[in-house]
Amino acid sequence: MNISNIKDCYGCGLCATICPEHTIEIKLNSEGFYEPILHKKNCISCGLCIKTCSFATKGNTPKKNIQSYAGWSNDYTTRLNCSSGGICFEILKQLQEKNYNICAVKYNAELERAEHYIAENYNELFKSIGSKYIQSYTVDAFKQFDKNRKYVVVGTPCQIDSLRRYIRIKRIEQNFILVDFFCHGVPSIFLWKKYLNIAEKEIGKTIYASWRNKIKEWHEGYAIALKGNKAKNKYINWQNQYMMLKQEKDDIINSRLSDGNLFYRFFLGDICLGKACYTNCKYKIDQSSADIRVGDLWGDKYRKNKEGVSAIITFTEIGNNVINSLKNITLEKCDIKTATERQMHKNPGIPHERDRFINCLKNDKVSFIDELQIFTPYIRKKKIKKLLSNPTDIIKNRVRKLLKI
Repeated sequence: MNISNIKDCYGCGLCATICPEHTIEIKLNSEGFYEPILHKKNCISCGLCIKTCSFATKGNTPKKNIQSYAGWSNDYTTRLNCSSGGICFEILKQLQEKNYNICAVKYNAELERAEHYIAENYNELFKSIGSKYIQSYTVDAFKQFDKNRKYVVVGTPCQIDSLRRYIRIKRIEQNFILVDFFCHGVPSIFLWKKYLNIAEKEIGKTIYASWRNKIKEWHEGYAIALKGNKAKNKYINWQNQYMMLKQEKDDIINSRLSDGNLFYRFFLGDICLGKACYTNCKYKIDQSSADIRVGDLWGDKYRKNKEGVSAIITFTEIGNNVINSLKNITLEKCDIKTATERQMHKNPGIPHERDRFINCLKNDKVSFIDELQIFTPYIRKKKIKKLLSNPTDIIKNRVRKLLKI
């Protein structure tokens, strides 16, 4: 198999990172997802790209001695700023203090994309706070790895799976600690571009974006906040993003799922995910190549908590040692069922409306409102069916609320 035959893959970028002749580029395909492009003229057929590719290989080997926890940062500001309990930020911060280099994801407002970067110092680390619900570009950051330095890398499960293969091939696995998270899938970048086009008519060019905040509370955290260059105050308070969003209501658009946010309707409606997210994701629940997995602990045990609780799963002795060495956190042992409650247990099916919807996203003449009218009936039907399949929910109230969409 040649990497040029790989289409609709994870877009993790490790094939381009490992290529010794730099013959592979990672570019957006026609549907708005990253994909490898091989320049065959300079290819030496070494096969490293395929050996690294998690998309081209079978599933993971079952893990042994998996440990699971609930946890949160004892620093109140950290917990407020982070998407869940702040455990991921505590991992990165405390390992940075131990001379690990941190490779995480930030939003590049100029290029309108999420991208991996290496945080040069503690202040740079704050840009990694919060979930980014769009696909990240990895290649520039991953090519900076130095075999003589230690790294902590955070990424989607498919990115981390390929990265695990990469560091084994390079024989530098001992220098890395790998962290992934419960992943819903990635939407087409065209969904994000369409959303930005609407918002920027009001706020100007976006200079800051956040996909999660606790302005109301943790369970109402699905909210996109955008700050534009028309804002009165262009200063971005990376170290306390919660207070920035809380205090600058007139300068920032803050739209949440519960109020009908259009980006979230379509993203969480699974109507424009990457094809691999529907058909080839093999990383649900406890399937991972990471040392540590983190995410929101949405289950019944902590449903009354309004400040955020992190679910933590460790897959290796290294990962478990990291978690148990953390300071200034609260850690509670729990079973895997509690840690993974309300997370996606299987891949969504490909909706027959998907291709039509992505074409609408690419068409500048079709507005978001038009798309909403066309595709909301599909999303509504899908969500109602999901609600009715869950006997633990208060069906009548939730369906009644859904029908108001």
